[in-house]
Amino acid sequence: MVLKIDSGLWSITYFQHVKPGKGGAFVRTRLKNVLTGQVVEKTFRAGEKVTDVRLVRRPVNFSYTDGQHYYFMDQETFELIPISGDLIGEHQLKYLKENMECEGLVHDGNVIAVELPDFVELAVTHTDPGLKGDTAQGGTKPATLETGAGIQVPLFVETGDVVRVDRREDKYLERV
Repeated sequence: MVLKIDSGLWSITYFQHVKPGKGGAFVRTRLKNVLTGQVVEKTFRAGEKVTDVRLVRRPVNFSYTDGQHYYFMDQETFELIPISGDLIGEHQLKYLKENMECEGLVHDGNVIAVELPDFVELAVTHTDPGLKGDTAQGGTKPATLETGAGIQVPLFVETGDVVRVDRREDKYLERV
């Protein structure tokens, strides 16, 4: 959910409803500024009014980066949208590759933020060969993906294989 507070757009990343034995209930929240990425904690008392903002999701494709900004092409208007790497987040950037289809969050007709898909398919560029019977480590080995991200994969995965990864948890799901 995105709220408009003090002329800024803030997404709720965490909340906790608290009802103390004495006094009124309140909600503790952790808010992230949609445009700058700044994170703050704020408490709302019961009955306090807030303005929620509806963000429309629109498909965008990653085109290229100039080192500071990442450029996405809007699939409806075909214009390039520069988004700061800080705004996207380092955790998401390690799974971003050219021509990847993402979701742009639109406010007042402008794309203001980008979200990568939860599951991405990437090629394994380097992994050591798995030895038969080597399951003392739980049957996994480290692998480097084409974007530079590192994950743990099962022993049967080899260099050149394409794997599906849950980018939220840096977790191998299956071989594609």
